Amino acid sequence: MIELTPEQRRALRAAAHPLHPVVTIAGNGLSEAVAREIDRSLKAHELIKVKLAGIEREARDALQAEICAKLACAPVQHIGNILVLWREKPEEAPKSAAATRRGKPLTKKQAAAAAEKSSRNPPRGRG
Repeated sequence: MIELTPEQRRALRAAAHPLHPVVTIAGNGLSEAVAREIDRSLKAHELIKVKLAGIEREARDALQAEICAKLACAPVQHIGNILVLWREKPEEAPKSAAATRRGKPLTKKQAAAAAEKSSRNPPRGRG
């Protein structure tokens, strides 16, 4: 589980205010499908709200701790039946311009030719 400073928690609470819940956990609790959906949402958005429907007050804290431990995320806020969770988005490698051609993927032969061309002719600066 990720620990947040009070300043980080305050900023994340403010950022989460206009958000709507993206996942609802009902009577079946935290199933594998729900855990995958929460994980997918955290990868896409970093900061999400989760709605807990029909879960007793005492079980909500335990469920929040279980989610955070299982998915390596930080609990930002827990008010009523809404949880706010945060996990930093993983860094993605930037796509190279040669990888696509007008939205279409290159064939192996085209990709090899583009790589060879770029290694022979380094880009020139203006001026």
